[in-house]
Amino acid sequence: MKIDQAMIIFDTLSQETRLQAFRLLVKAGPEGLAAGAVGSELDVSHNTLSFHLSHLVNAGIASSRKLGRSVIYSANFEVVGGLIGFLVNDCCSSEFASIREDRARGCSIIELTDCCQSGNESSSNKTG
Repeated sequence: MKIDQAMIIFDTLSQETRLQAFRLLVKAGPEGLAAGAVGSELDVSHNTLSFHLSHLVNAGIASSRKLGRSVIYSANFEVVGGLIGFLVNDCCSSEFASIREDRARGCSIIELTDCCQSGNESSSNKTG
């Protein structure tokens, strides 16, 4: 993923309603959720929700499809995986985080080092 794509995604998710809607879509999995269900869960009007869901789709982190009279929205897990990979590979030092492929399970595994432990110990030893 390129930095300009990541910035678009971060900008999109920096709004509370969009972030809440996206979290619901991720929890729903590949099947997704009807727009009406998202609106009911978030207690957001149809027009407002449509505006926010279109931002998620335009950023590439969600997709929509018609199913009868409903529009079903789903998280785009491939793009989200690319964003996570971008963060781990391009933004973190390899001594703190890495990604490895688990071919047997068909997934990626993120390994994080507890890089903050020594900093927390020193701050907890301070007296004021």
